[in-house]
Amino acid sequence: QVQLVEAGGGLVQPGGSLRLSCVALGIILSTYVMVWYRQAPGKQRELVATITSGGFTNYADSVKGRFTISRDNAKNTVYLQMNSLKPEDTAGYYCKGIQGRSTIWGQGTQVTVSS
Repeated sequence: QVQLVEAGGGLVQPGGSLRLSCVALGIILSTYVMVWYRQAPGKQRELVATITSGGFTNYADSVKGRFTISRDNAKNTVYLQMNSLKPEDTAGYYCKGIQGRSTIWGQGTQVTVSS
């Protein structure tokens, strides 16, 4: 069964950190472009960060310098390290795998930044 499973979300205070993980089941994650998206209630889905199979990364301006996307091919997992979190980072976070015309989505994990 092909599946992406996210974890690591939760409630954190402003300025805090979280690390999200996205484990791939049934696929070889290293052959996919992996993307983290987020969506807050009433807002459009936003692309947060991308990592290619070659390890090149790209970030939304809103998270540059605070978030880091990485992959551990041995664990078939992609991570999103989020530092200096702000209330506006509150959203559901989703990982997506892309290989050619094939896409796979995870079920999402909620991140809430609040004091």
